[in-house]
Amino acid sequence: MILEIDQHSAVPPYEQLREQITTLVLAGALTPSDRLPTIRQLANDLGLAGGTVARAYRELESDGVVTTHGRHGTRVKGPPRRPAPEPHLIDAARCYAKHASQTGASLEDALTAVRVAFSASRTT
Repeated sequence: MILEIDQHSAVPPYEQLREQITTLVLAGALTPSDRLPTIRQLANDLGLAGGTVARAYRELESDGVVTTHGRHGTRVKGPPRRPAPEPHLIDAARCYAKHASQTGASLEDALTAVRVAFSASRTT
């Protein structure tokens, strides 16, 4: 599992983790019963405070994405309780992500562009 935290992002690190893990579950890269790293291990790997990772895991548990079993660790439960995006929206996003990646854009730049475009489309 490859996770990255952009320390310069306006999005808090716990939210970046929550979004990335949810995306991995929706994409099938993480499947039910897969074990996630311990809070301490992931915090050390990413250079974060343990409380930051713990908050991400709590949010994921609240979303129904993971389940925590104390000393037995945190495991993937399934997709979030909220409905997944429509398949045509995921296809459009896949095309955009491929194009953005080919231009050398970072994930944060690509997401910012989507947010700007989405905001603009709602005001017209």
